[in-house]
Amino acid sequence: MEILYADREIAVVVKPVGLDSEHELPSALEEQLGGTTLTVHRLDRGVGGVMVYARTKAAAAALSKAITDGTMVKEYVAEVHGTPPAEGELEDLLFKDSRKNKVFVVKRERRGVKKAKLSYRTVRAGDRSTVAVRLFTGRSHQIRVQFASRGYPLVGDRKYGAKDSETGLRLFSCRLTFPYKGEERSFEAYPDWFTKV
Repeated sequence: MEILYADREIAVVVKPVGLDSEHELPSALEEQLGGTTLTVHRLDRGVGGVMVYARTKAAAAALSKAITDGTMVKEYVAEVHGTPPAEGELEDLLFKDSRKNKVFVVKRERRGVKKAKLSYRTVRAGDRSTVAVRLFTGRSHQIRVQFASRGYPLVGDRKYGAKDSETGLRLFSCRLTFPYKGEERSFEAYPDWFTKV
């Protein structure tokens, strides 16, 4: 596991695909750095990328506040089937069926339904397009569901309609920006399947 930055209060890492972000990764970090590791946000097991962990309760509170206030900016790269418009904003109402661990776009608000918003731009267009995504809300499977519902399922995402034979999900948390010690800090990393333009 690559550590991009660590001090006594936080650790910024590149989460490997296949590692659980709530239990396995914090344990690995504690083994490597010592001390306590507190989870403030999550990535699905099949998604890799940049994450920040708190190493004190005060740092956890500050990072959680940044998430709530919207001052923590989460950006991703994804490869999708088809060619989405050059750029756009996607807003939906999402409902998570916990029994099936699947999320659905629904038409009206009701109990358990949450608003989801992201913006994106198409970085490379084709039969398989690469999109850069900025999340404004952090819902379960949000990027996967919002693109799939418009006919652009993520490559490797058979749960949400991809019909390819890829073994991994083409989604990666590439940049995390948040206020820390009076300044805005930004950390980035990219997956091996992504080529910067």
